[in-house]
Amino acid sequence: MRGPGVRNKGVALFPRTVGGRHLALCRADGETIGLTCLNGENRWQEPVPLHAPRDSWELIQVGNCGSPIETDDGWLVLTHGVGPMRRYAVGALLLDLHRPERVLARLPGALLAPDEADRDGYVPNVVYSCGGLVHAGELWLPYGASDARVGFATVSVAALLDAMAPPPHRPAAPAAE
Repeated sequence: MRGPGVRNKGVALFPRTVGGRHLALCRADGETIGLTCLNGENRWQEPVPLHAPRDSWELIQVGNCGSPIETDDGWLVLTHGVGPMRRYAVGALLLDLHRPERVLARLPGALLAPDEADRDGYVPNVVYSCGGLVHAGELWLPYGASDARVGFATVSVAALLDAMAPPPHRPAAPAAE
């Protein structure tokens, strides 16, 4: 894989083309989730930023947890956030189905966070997933805990989407004079 969109870790391909484009989530800058597109020369382009660290549970960096999951309402993106003391938690975004550079909604807090049982292990205070799947309206989320255990969490996709809120408004850049 070549190009500025695939620097660093966290590249996850979309499971199908979108509007004839081959797309991938990435974290080319090391801390922000971006969207990159494959050009005709098989190079991943400079990413469009989708989500930057914002809340305390994801203050240090954010990244994707696997490929986007297609739903009727949009692309469900499971995210991971790194907060203080290197505590990892799982969150979620919803991208537009036809224009995934548009973030429609985000989960205001963590979907899954480490608890008391996750304090011990090779890497304490971490829950991390490499993706989930939807079956019969439920999101099944396998996750690792503290590099010592594996667990499964489930949540209704409808309930997850209902819990999401539009992203905070970003003020427009001042017009050039």
